[in-house]
Amino acid sequence: QVQLVESGGGLVQAGGSLRLSCAASGRTFSSYIMGWLRQAVGREREFVAAIGSSGRTTSSDSVEGRFTISRDNAKNTVYLQMNSLKPEDTAVYYCAAGRYTYGSLRNTDFDSWGQGTQVTVSS
Repeated sequence: QVQLVESGGGLVQAGGSLRLSCAASGRTFSSYIMGWLRQAVGREREFVAAIGSSGRTTSSDSVEGRFTISRDNAKNTVYLQMNSLKPEDTAVYYCAAGRYTYGSLRNTDFDSWGQGTQVTVSS
């Protein structure tokens, strides 16, 4: 297990931007696949984006072109840059880590999770 701590959430207006950070513990951070998932009230947890150890990325259709996932292995940190935010982006955003994929980064078996950070987008 790797310990993850998210930060950067808050309240923003529609069209605004926000940058989430996830700090990870451990000395093997670079070998993990990292991802961001979100869960809105009354909805199932939804995949947002993931980044592999080699820097490959994938994201959901709903955020494609607006959100960008990146990582800084030297800082054991993964980021989610969110632009052109919409009210429907309102959710608790969770950072996650895993080691195993099944043909696609979005199919990663994420078995380590942060506590989540609230993102609220007002209209």
